[in-house]
Order: sequence, then C-alpha cells, then structure tokens
Amino acid sequence: MEVRRITINIAGRVYPLNVPAAEEETLRKVGKQIENMIKDFEQNFDVRDKQDALAMCALKLGTNAEVMSLKYEKSIQSTNERLSQINQSLNEIGK
Repeated sequence: MEVRRITINIAGRVYPLNVPAAEEETLRKVGKQIENMIKDFEQNFDVRDKQDALAMCALKLGTNAEVMSLKYEKSIQSTNERLSQINQSLNEIGK
C-alpha cells in the first residue's frame, strides 16, 4: 500500500499526515469542507474564536455521522425484515 505525506490546512494551522494514497483525495475534500464550515460559522454566527468554530464543526459533523448511522441501521433492519418475509414465503412454497 502506497503511503503519501500530505499537509492539510485547517483553521490556519498546517497538519502533516501520512495517508494511504487511496485516501488522499477524500482527506483533502474533507479538509476543504471543514474550512468552508468554519468560514460559514464565522460569517453567519457570532463566532470570533477558531476554537468555537471548530467545536461547532465537530458538533455538526458528529450529528451528520449519527444521522447517517441511524439511517443505515434502519435500512439494514428493513432489508433483514424483507429477507425474512421472502424466506418464509419460499419455505411455504417448498412445503
């Protein structure tokens, strides 16, 4: 696995990272999203401190991840229920 050394700039700080080459584009995209979120919080809310903006980003991203996780769990549960119904129907046909 190829590892690359990249730098990501977030909130005026540079973070050097060693990342798998396959993840580089994703990390750069997420870094830009965080930068855009910080700018949005600073422009639209009374945020004067980068630490506050970063905390708000963490809350927003954490909430998004939790919502997606719940949707995924519901989707899996729904799929399992449907597969059980199909399996039951197939067992009844096979009798």
